[in-house]
Amino acid sequence: MAIRTAVRRVVSLVPSLTEAVAVTAPGLLVGATDWCDHPAGLDVVRIGGTKNPDVARIAALAPDLVLANEEENRVPDLDALRAAGLRVLVTEVRTLDQAFRELERVLVTGCGLDRPDWLTEAEEAWREARPVVPAVRAVVPVWRRPWMVLGRDTFAGDVLARLGVTHAYAGHAERYPRVPLDELTSCGAELIVLPDEPYRFGTHDGPEAFPGLSCALVSGRHLTWYGPSLSEAPKVLAEALRAAFR
Repeated sequence: MAIRTAVRRVVSLVPSLTEAVAVTAPGLLVGATDWCDHPAGLDVVRIGGTKNPDVARIAALAPDLVLANEEENRVPDLDALRAAGLRVLVTEVRTLDQAFRELERVLVTGCGLDRPDWLTEAEEAWREARPVVPAVRAVVPVWRRPWMVLGRDTFAGDVLARLGVTHAYAGHAERYPRVPLDELTSCGAELIVLPDEPYRFGTHDGPEAFPGLSCALVSGRHLTWYGPSLSEAPKVLAEALRAAFR
């Protein structure tokens, strides 16, 4: 992979962007968060979490570029990195189309890389994607204790909409509202979509809270990550949604 600029050292504070850089140009990434677990076996310096990165450790790595996201990372941390003299590229991803644009900005404009084939393949996969279930109204929890769900203006909500799923709180004033369980079970939803991150919903922790409703257990990485996983996300998510109605 050709590198066209002086960028030689990158630190990523976003798991999906970590994967995008590591898959595209393995030698470019020098630091990533403790939550960056793709690709497997990633050998870089760990710099803390997305919400509490170790600014001093990041500065010591002398990166040419730090990758961040306006939702996953905190403004005070990003300001501290800039105050340390580091260049910080902050992404905003709230739709699938925006994800593709931001990935190109990160990899091509930011890192100086050739546009990767996987990004083109991902765009093609989603152009061909069609609704896989009849128009269905769903609740999409992202946390439990307290219950939090997808609200307005979210990347995951846009992904699901392209597969035929409209989430019940798409018009809510908040992006991730806290909603009592009794309201979730009585809002008229026909489907509950339970991702395995950020809360690890599973067969014994989530479906039992919604008796009588179909539940789709889905890969959080394929629902919420914007990176190489986008290429296979339409197929993976479609299979999980179909399984909920069998």
